Amino acid sequence: MAIYIGFVLVMLLVLFKTVTIQMEGRTGMLSDSEDKIPTRVIKRAPRRGEILDINFTPLVTSIAYYDIHMDPTVVKEEIFNDQISDLAKGLAKMYTIRSAREWENYIRTGRKRGNRYLKIKNKASNDERRMLAQLPIYNLGRMKGGLIDNDVTIIRKKPYNELLRRTLGYVSTDGRVLKVGLEGAYDSYLAGEFGEEIEQKISTGWKKTGQIIKEAVEGADIVTSIDIEIQEVAHSELLKQLQTHKAKHGCVVVMDVKTGFVKAIVNLALGSDGNYYESYNLAIGTKEVPGSTFKLASLMAGLEDQKFSIYDKVQTAPKYTFYKSTLNEAHGQDHGKISIKHAFELSSNVISKVINEAYKGDEQAFVNRIKSFGLGDKLGLDLSGEATPTLYEPGTKNWSGISLPWLSVGYETQQTPLQTLTFYNAVANNGKLVRPQFVKQIKRGAEVVKDFKPYVLNPQICSNKTLRDLKVCLEGVMKNGTGRRLNSSYFEIAGKTGTAEILNDDMRYGNKGEKKYLASFVGYFPVEDPIYSCIVSIAASGENIYGASVSGTVFSAIANKVYATSLQYHDAVNENAKKIKEAPISKNGSLYDLVMVLNKLNVPYSKHTDSEWVSTVASGQKVELKKKEIKKGVVPNVIGMTAKDAIYIIESVGMRAEIKGYGVVYKQSYSPGAPAFNGGVIELMLK
Repeated sequence: MAIYIGFVLVMLLVLFKTVTIQMEGRTGMLSDSEDKIPTRVIKRAPRRGEILDINFTPLVTSIAYYDIHMDPTVVKEEIFNDQISDLAKGLAKMYTIRSAREWENYIRTGRKRGNRYLKIKNKASNDERRMLAQLPIYNLGRMKGGLIDNDVTIIRKKPYNELLRRTLGYVSTDGRVLKVGLEGAYDSYLAGEFGEEIEQKISTGWKKTGQIIKEAVEGADIVTSIDIEIQEVAHSELLKQLQTHKAKHGCVVVMDVKTGFVKAIVNLALGSDGNYYESYNLAIGTKEVPGSTFKLASLMAGLEDQKFSIYDKVQTAPKYTFYKSTLNEAHGQDHGKISIKHAFELSSNVISKVINEAYKGDEQAFVNRIKSFGLGDKLGLDLSGEATPTLYEPGTKNWSGISLPWLSVGYETQQTPLQTLTFYNAVANNGKLVRPQFVKQIKRGAEVVKDFKPYVLNPQICSNKTLRDLKVCLEGVMKNGTGRRLNSSYFEIAGKTGTAEILNDDMRYGNKGEKKYLASFVGYFPVEDPIYSCIVSIAASGENIYGASVSGTVFSAIANKVYATSLQYHDAVNENAKKIKEAPISKNGSLYDLVMVLNKLNVPYSKHTDSEWVSTVASGQKVELKKKEIKKGVVPNVIGMTAKDAIYIIESVGMRAEIKGYGVVYKQSYSPGAPAFNGGVIELMLK
């Protein structure tokens, strides 16, 4: 009986252990296999959303890299022996670190040793991952083919490198959470939701099994208002000017007048190695005295309070004294008796005298009026780090007897370049003050999660009459004042120059030749129906640092290039093509390119050659295409060509080209037909 009971107990124990093995998927204590393998649940990182420009060009993207391993022990003996050589050949073709024979020996050895996590490739791309999954054995999948390809590392990439680096920003969790720029402001959308997966512990540590409990939800994409083409123009033009003047730092912002959406923002500061980097968002976070660009607000205040007319006359002088404090005119000039309008155009500091006489004894009224324009308040940007403007008021410890006149010409106040631009943008926008914004939409696939509309801070900051007067003054700056050499030949610009002395790095004003200036130009274009507003602000030391010559030239270059590449400025050439009375004037250049364009625009032409390069002549309703001979060893004739074609041809004969201006070549420094020589430089003048 005891033997029977003992036998039954043993059978029950065997039955219990069998069920346990089936439930756990592990070999048991009655076998010679390993003990139960520990497992754990870990978070599965989602793919972070992309940041795109207005045309859906990626500005920041997530690139996934996969660590590829293999568990050769799960492959059936027959399949392994039959297909291992083909697998090895495929691996050798993809990864030449081993020959096909070496790959086969490597995998066979791993199988023999029971290695369940044999390394194949670290940081493989997603394309490599897909190719590997199609190889023999691996095409059987994880459980039958042993391919382990789910160990992913996601890296953020900025395809345009330094462009927009600070505005795009980052999210850092190294030590403490730090959220910067668009990455930080929209982190909750970009981040997505974590999933869950199972890891198991083997001899070499915790490894992923490929078992996913909960799929991760990818982050949403951020569609910004940035136009990468305008951004590249603004970046290159600012960088060129900073390098020319060895400037400390500079910034540019281009904004859509009607909506306030930012089309480009550049922030460059001089690094210790002599190069310029996007190390800080100067346009948003750095406030300085605005200088003469603030005179527009002073005029607006006086006009709104009916203190004067822009046509009132005022006597200028080389300097103006207020309570023993002297405010000098630029270069000590005396402009005589001129209108307030012309004083603004010339950026005369006589504006300080006008405002002081108008508001003396009622200084608070002037400050209140300035504040009513939105100046003195933060804009409430989505991006963090916006500096709070400084605007002193009567009765505070910082207010003195000279505060009113000095404030009127842009001292005793501080604001950021973007805050200054927003005010000027309101003038261009017929008085409507809109908040600058950087994001147009948040999307998850085809679904629009959030759509951003223009945000109006103040529907009318001043009267229409005041606006008309101010626009006349801003246009006058470009025709009769400090900006007269900057106007575009294609369209009219309205704007204001500004030059302010600022503190050096040691928080002191420098000696002559070492003074640090903030040179600014802010305005909008085209005048008739403004599309873009723009500010350029550059901090540099030395002589001849002025708003017009330093920042104004950058503004003008940006405006010209934006004009040239923006279709809304130009009438369609092929509109009413059948009614063309005269053939359009076209540039000389590539026969292939010209024929393609003329066909596309339905412009009649007559081809007299099959030569690669041609000259064009408008003849009646047709464009005549005639041979343009380019000879080896001879300086070519590139007059009438675009810079792109001209440079290509000049370099084909072994010489180099330097470009000045925009448009088509109208003059070249070496005469056509002269002997060409390697390394020679031909200067090309364009207009």
